[in-house]
Amino acid sequence: MYRLIFMRQAQKDAKKLASSGLKPTTERLLNLIQNDPLTYPPAYEYLKGDMDGLISRRINRQHRLVYEVVEPEKLIKVYRMWTHYE
Repeated sequence: MYRLIFMRQAQKDAKKLASSGLKPTTERLLNLIQNDPLTYPPAYEYLKGDMDGLISRRINRQHRLVYEVVEPEKLIKVYRMWTHYE
């Protein structure tokens, strides 16, 4: 089981999720990655550019869950839970 850490922007995004009705979907994804961060399905992709090495999964068509796996510590850093294009 991995430990989740929510970075500052993810904490702000959590408030938006609650008001948009996407909280249950996001919680299911978080529970899924907490057990195995690279489980498939649902699909995931490695990001490139300034977010190189981070992993992205769809919450819905527009919004993404963006996180990083720190394997030695069994840790997942959640960076975004909204769109990562802002």
